[in-house]
Amino acid sequence: MGESELKVKTAKGLFWGGMSNGVQQLLGLLFGIYLARTLCPDDYGVVGMLTLFNMIALTLQDGGFVSALINRPTIRHEDYNSVFWFNVLIALGCYIILFFAAPLIARYFHFPALVKVARWSFLSFVIAGFGTAHRAYLSKKLMVREMAMVSITAVVISGLVGVYMAWKGYAYWSLVVQALVLGFLTNVGYWIFSGWHPTFHFDFQPVKEMFRYSVKIMITNILSALNGNFLSLVLGRYYSVEQLGYYTQANKWSTMGSSTLSGMVNSVAHPVLATVVNEKERQLRVFRKMVRFAAFVSFPAMFGLAFIAPEFIRVVLTDKWVDSILLLQILCVAGAFIPVMYIFINLLLSLGNSSQYMWSTIALFVAILATVYLMYPFGITYMVLGISVINILWLFVWFVLVHKEIEYGFRHLLADLLPFGGITLLAIVAAHFLTGGISDLTWRLVAKIAVTAALFVALMWVSRSVTFRECVNILLKRDNKEIA
Repeated sequence: MGESELKVKTAKGLFWGGMSNGVQQLLGLLFGIYLARTLCPDDYGVVGMLTLFNMIALTLQDGGFVSALINRPTIRHEDYNSVFWFNVLIALGCYIILFFAAPLIARYFHFPALVKVARWSFLSFVIAGFGTAHRAYLSKKLMVREMAMVSITAVVISGLVGVYMAWKGYAYWSLVVQALVLGFLTNVGYWIFSGWHPTFHFDFQPVKEMFRYSVKIMITNILSALNGNFLSLVLGRYYSVEQLGYYTQANKWSTMGSSTLSGMVNSVAHPVLATVVNEKERQLRVFRKMVRFAAFVSFPAMFGLAFIAPEFIRVVLTDKWVDSILLLQILCVAGAFIPVMYIFINLLLSLGNSSQYMWSTIALFVAILATVYLMYPFGITYMVLGISVINILWLFVWFVLVHKEIEYGFRHLLADLLPFGGITLLAIVAAHFLTGGISDLTWRLVAKIAVTAALFVALMWVSRSVTFRECVNILLKRDNKEIA
């Protein structure tokens, strides 16, 4: 693939990925606001108890084969077909195990009603098992526009279902059904747009060939799920359902922001980096562009959400969620670095270094376990703060691993991150003083958003940021139909 062609494909991917994730974030915001105002902390606490189990089961079902298929230089129908049937079998196997384990899970959390909820909620990864190969197909071919259309449609319909059920008084069941509908519609869309369909030919040789690579991804993703959701196990066991609900609500909004931004970048990062793996100079150039873009979108979004958290929670979600404010702020600061970390991880994966990814994630999990153990006596806030600090510092571990593979030095890291972080913080500090005298919470929220955004754009323009100008040019070309 030529450099100009790759640049156009990357630009298109980032545009559609950005549009998709931006629309999904807006829709998630609207639906999430209604659900948060309608439901109570206990409802989110019930769903929060099962988050980790769902994440681990989804990882087992995926098996790391999406990444393995993307890395495969030449790919055939048999490769997709083998992964499809393998994932379906694993998903069904996981569901059967967890179906019978549901009473034990409910007993662990001292919540008998969780048995029925768990057995319905766990159907989500069975549904996902039927779409893994199709997702890999779309990702491999950089069909980001099609994936965007699928995601937006699924979010709209599932959100409406969740809102309707909450309005009718179905409490936490509205969250469970919303997730099931989202997964089902997403897979249907993947099947339609990929145009690829499995055949009843059971040859698992391709799976065996990819297993050595994919099993490390699977183990790593399981540990990543533990890293991100381990605290739910502790809170659900030793704290009240209501307290877990406050954490779940804060984690939901911070994750919505960071995962939205990560998804925007990840939609093209791995396939594009895999394309330039044999061209070192070009690889470094593409990698740095992606790091800068990730910082450009993530820092203002996540630091900004932390800045407006007090007004956002009290005005939009109501005062019943006020105990989530500080937790949300801490999680947002840590979440600002997640999209950047994923660029580093995707570079390692594009080079086939799943072992380094695995061992680094294992070490991170050990560090988080130690942090929870040390901070547990001091309460939820200190546990969240400790985990967040560890996650931010781990960026330097990923940097060291990448530095060993390509000529990406510490001066590059500072040059790629500091300008966006500094300008974002400068805009936030200025907005804080400019809006501090507004007593009405609603108007202060509006003013904070408007002033911070205006200052950030102005500072980007004055500093002549190349990344900012490239994004503006992409949007202008889009308007002029130069990029389709």
